[in-house]
Formats: sequence, structure tokens, C-alpha cells
Amino acid sequence: MTRPIRPLIAVIVLAVARLTVHAADTHQYVPDRFYNTYSAAHPPALHVKPGDRVVTKTIDAGGVDWNGRSVAQGPNPETGPFYIDGAEPGDMLVVTIVRVETNRTMAYSSSLLAPYTVDPGAIAARVDREPKRLTWTIDKAKGVARLDQTAGGEIQPGGIELPLKPMLGCIGVAPARKEAISTSAPGAWGGNMDYASMGAGARLMLPVNEPGALLFLGDGHARMGEGEPVGTGLETSMDVEFTVDLVKKKAIGWPRMETSTHILVLGSARPLLEAFQHATTELQKWLQADYGFTERGAQTFMGQASEYEIANVVDPNFTVVAKIPKALLPRR
Repeated sequence: MTRPIRPLIAVIVLAVARLTVHAADTHQYVPDRFYNTYSAAHPPALHVKPGDRVVTKTIDAGGVDWNGRSVAQGPNPETGPFYIDGAEPGDMLVVTIVRVETNRTMAYSSSLLAPYTVDPGAIAARVDREPKRLTWTIDKAKGVARLDQTAGGEIQPGGIELPLKPMLGCIGVAPARKEAISTSAPGAWGGNMDYASMGAGARLMLPVNEPGALLFLGDGHARMGEGEPVGTGLETSMDVEFTVDLVKKKAIGWPRMETSTHILVLGSARPLLEAFQHATTELQKWLQADYGFTERGAQTFMGQASEYEIANVVDPNFTVVAKIPKALLPRR
């Protein structure tokens, strides 16, 4: 018996239509307005759907763009906010950084260790106290940043040359109740966490506190020492590409993240011990919820497998990273 062709064509057309409806979009967005607070009061710059890709730019922490023009005021003027359609309080937003690259040939940095990074006596003993801002040259073709100021042996004979490791110091969502929080601060919403590994390939998970989540990003660094010990990275503007996804009804307390080698939690607070406690507590919850550990089992496992990093000790809140190597995790 010959199968009717017309119904078969209808099925194929319907299937293609469904694929088209759910196809992810790529958005090109060049910002012309920036914000210095994380807040749901700011109007959305762009609506995106889960699965979409966004290609955009960020300016540096002082408000200078990719053309060297001063277009905003610091601290950390943010690109966004991006409204994620369907995001509701109690969901989890997943942001994957696909690409983050420098887009100009200059970066700047501070040159004195910040007060919380050294003994008080070391600060008192300083001979050179002038808080100079230093200008670095970015050589993207060679993948390095260079500091050539060597007059009088002021910096280092021969200068300093370091490999580029681009990352975003700030990435966060609007806090709850339309609260406005400075972009200099990190917290449960993400924000100015200044984690040196927040670069390409990172998969960041953030709690959704307001409808649409309202995602902000900025404060790009050509590279940065862990802990941000001089209070800056190599501050510059960036080309950024990211995707967003949404996990419904998956409430989390603190930002979670996956890299190629680790799962991790970023806890922020003062004192540093409290940030450590936030990160450790959230990591235990993650192991119990997603990896099948009992309460005691998660604690026993963490006692022998956990690792820690200090992301920053210079912001209004300090940030500690608690992490587990993926190679040690049970298979899900």
C-alpha cells in the first residue's frame, strides 16, 4: 500500500517549524549606556532566551572604551542588563563564557600592594609611597602584556612581560527587592568577585532574584594575580561572547561555577573567614544535591578533596573559592 505523501509532508513541515521556534539566536549588542549598580530598576538592554548567544563589549573599570574614549564613570561600569526571558526567582541562571578577548593595545594597573594584603608594618616601612598608575602595552599577536617603564630602575630592569589571561572581574545579576548595590561589591548575586579564572570556558551559575534575572558584566582584565593584591588587574576593555541557559526551580545560595577541571563555589563577605564559610557551606549543599552524597558523606569527602583559592581581598567584600577536582567526583 502506498503511503499518502501529503500527511508525511505536513509532519516534516511541523517538525521543521518546531526546530525553528526553538532555534537559538545570536545577538550582536554594542553598548552605549553603562551602570554602576546591580539593580532591577535599570531598563533591560536586550531580551534574550535560554540557549541564545550574545556578542558584546565591555569598557574598563574607569569607564574608557575600546577606542580610548571616556564614556562612563567608575567604578566598574557594567554592560547590560540582559533580560533572560522566562527567568523567575528561584531559578538558576547558567552563563557560559565562550570568548573574552582584549580589544585595544593599552591596559593600566596600580603598583602598590593593597593594605589588606601585607603586614601593617610593611606599609609603614615603605620608602616609595606614591600610588602611581602604570600603563601596560597589550600585544595580542604575541599574547603578552608588557610594562616598559624602567627609568632609574623604578620598575624592573628590562621591564616586565607576562602572558595574557583575559577574564571578567564582574559578572552578576540584580539582587532581590530592587535593591541597588555598587558594582565594586561582590555577593550572593555574583558581582565584583574578581576571580582570575573567570575566562573563556567558564560556566557560571547564578541565583535568579528578580524576573528576567537581569545579567550585568564588565571590569575586564588582560590578566590579574590571584587575590587582586594591588587592587586592580590589567584593566582594559573587552570583546565578550557568552550563552545563557536556565534551570527552573533550582535555587542556589551562592554563585557556582564549572571549569574544565573543577566545580567551585564563590563566597563573598567580610571578614575573610565568613567568605570561606559561605563557599564551603554551598559546596557541601551542591555535593549532596547533585552528586549523591549524604550529609556526612559530603563532609567526609570535602575533608580530603577540597581546595581553596582567594579571589580578592581588596573589594568591599572579600571572595573565597571552594572547589573540588572533577577527577575526584563520582560519576553522575
